[in-house]
Amino acid sequence: MPDDETQTPTLNREAIARTPHDTRAQPLPKAAEGPSPWLLRLIAVGLVLAALNLRPAITSLGALLEEVREGLHMSGSVAGVLTSVPPLCFAVFGVMAPRLARRFGAGAVVCAGMAAIAVGLVVRPYIGSTAGFLAASALALMGIAVSNILMPVIVKRWFPDRVGTMTGLYSMALALGTALAAALTVPVTGALGGNWRTGLVVWAVLAAVAVLPWIVLVRDRTPAPGQPAPVAANATEAPALKITRSRTAWGLACFFGLQATAAYITMGWMPQIFRDAGVSAGTAGLLLAVTMAMGVPLAFVIPRVASRLRNQGPIVVVLGLCGLIGYSGLYLAPAAGAWAWALLLGVANCAFPLALTMIGMRARSGAGVVRLSAFAQSTGYLLSIPGPLLVGVLYQHSGGWGLPIALMAGLMIPQMVAGILAGRDRTIEDEC
Repeated sequence: MPDDETQTPTLNREAIARTPHDTRAQPLPKAAEGPSPWLLRLIAVGLVLAALNLRPAITSLGALLEEVREGLHMSGSVAGVLTSVPPLCFAVFGVMAPRLARRFGAGAVVCAGMAAIAVGLVVRPYIGSTAGFLAASALALMGIAVSNILMPVIVKRWFPDRVGTMTGLYSMALALGTALAAALTVPVTGALGGNWRTGLVVWAVLAAVAVLPWIVLVRDRTPAPGQPAPVAANATEAPALKITRSRTAWGLACFFGLQATAAYITMGWMPQIFRDAGVSAGTAGLLLAVTMAMGVPLAFVIPRVASRLRNQGPIVVVLGLCGLIGYSGLYLAPAAGAWAWALLLGVANCAFPLALTMIGMRARSGAGVVRLSAFAQSTGYLLSIPGPLLVGVLYQHSGGWGLPIALMAGLMIPQMVAGILAGRDRTIEDEC
């Protein structure tokens, strides 16, 4: 009996040692160490520099469009097509971002996107033909499109506990880049000799600088906070989500598209509305700059507030009401209250950083954010293409701004409805 008792534990120990679940025989892998603070700071700098380059290719061209038309002997209809190219490229090329991120990693794709912007901006002023100018513009816009999609993805991966703060930071940088290109392109062109080609190519320098921090991240495989997977693997193992079955995804796509429609209408037509009301050309340009500059502080504040709320519907409603009041003022007294309407429309245009914040909040995983960002932005930009063209058609056929402004105000209603739907506290993984 004693022998049995002494043998039994020995046999049990040997059997346990042979089991596959023995933690001593097969120790658990160590938790992956998080990235170093300098790497996180480098990613934050890269996000800011990338965001600064997501609009100057568009707004710098708008400031010199008349000179470009004359220099390239471009017809008015072709110039009209040129103003519709950005949302078209964002919709078409944005679809490529998830596949590229799965294969090469989000950091490498953003690095290539910044390089494409730099090359496109260098080439297009000197290519010498309208077709070449459009092709080079499309190259720069392709870089912008894929970077647009991947900004929320990178924030979600590297700063999962600071989505609102980091989204606000790069949204503020995006608004700043937009305003700077609109405000500085003409005076910089004059300071450099008055050649429109020089005025456009100067923005390639900013894009070239933005490439530098992303070069370090091209081959970086440091695990993100709390995640043992490398950067590229995070996008590779995407869940089998049928995102078109998600009401939240559709609501977010429609909200994104309608706010983009309002933004492009504002950038393209608001100065003309003021000028037709008797406001001088210089003041009309300054009013547009004020509208765009409103996005700089609010783009930092709104995402932080939104990330602390379970439901972002109230913010959607506030922004929508500001838009309705601003458009009503443009209709009733465009010149008398011009500064007030410009401020209100600037607040309404901050639906863009709110939409970006909701993209990061409406998916649980990095892979889900990739798919949601690509779907919402590509579909949204596709929906926004007809808006500015329709405003131009209504203005031309009606001979005034009554119908176009009524259209702008009317679009705020479905924008609020879609935003309320997208702002509900749920994720696409739950719905799919």
